[in-house]
Amino acid sequence: MTDTPQSNESHLKVLRLLEADPSLSQRELSDALGVSLGKTNYCIRALLDKGLIKMQNFRNSHNKLAYAYLLTPAGIAAKADLTSSFLKIKMQEYKVLREEIEQLQREAQRPISKI
Repeated sequence: MTDTPQSNESHLKVLRLLEADPSLSQRELSDALGVSLGKTNYCIRALLDKGLIKMQNFRNSHNKLAYAYLLTPAGIAAKADLTSSFLKIKMQEYKVLREEIEQLQREAQRPISKI
């Protein structure tokens, strides 16, 4: 089963958030991503299965269910690859959008012909 562009984008967002703050809970990730807790759990499981992140218990936590999600070396490399791919896609989308805006501006400047 291959990853879809949507799952790659979700994975990149999760990797970026976890790199910035490994102590984020799945609920906090869910809120930050604007997706359901179930989708967040599914994404975390996929990243764990691929070996891109690992879970570590907080040793001094009063909440024994608290975990840190740490990027593995493979996760750091995957984040770099996903970032590069995502940037290429966004640059192409930007180019197309810029051309469309320029076309609309030209059309808006044309005088209205009377019928």
